Amino acid sequence: MSRTASPTAQDFVPFATAALDFHRAFNIPGGPLVTTRAELDALHAHLVSLYGLLDAHAGRTGQLVMNEGDQLRTARTRIWQAAEHLHAAYHAAPRPDSGEVPEPEACQARLPEGAPELTICQRHQRTAHLVRRRTTPADLHAPFTGLVRR
Repeated sequence: MSRTASPTAQDFVPFATAALDFHRAFNIPGGPLVTTRAELDALHAHLVSLYGLLDAHAGRTGQLVMNEGDQLRTARTRIWQAAEHLHAAYHAAPRPDSGEVPEPEACQARLPEGAPELTICQRHQRTAHLVRRRTTPADLHAPFTGLVRR
């Protein structure tokens, strides 16, 4: 069983990285800037996709090389934590039409803000279900990743 993908398989990750770099360079001006809810939603979608990619790699690699699989599972957990923070930042950001900041309980109480604003919550809840199946609460709240720099 090979540890690497087919040599003919297209690797799109470098293109995704380049697109993020391009976006930052051209769309984020110097100086003070308030991040929009649309930007936070897009970043959240990106992290959830990255979570899925790391989840797939961790599952397959962990069967072959346990230590590498552990490192990938730790990275997957940290990406989820970053997505949690982006979700919270989204709900702390002012609404574009009124400028008001919604109450943090609105998402937890499942009070929809309406489409497309609800999309981030639906995506977050779907992924949270997967996270609960793949990760222990102790892993999610551990202050130390287990990684040691040499």
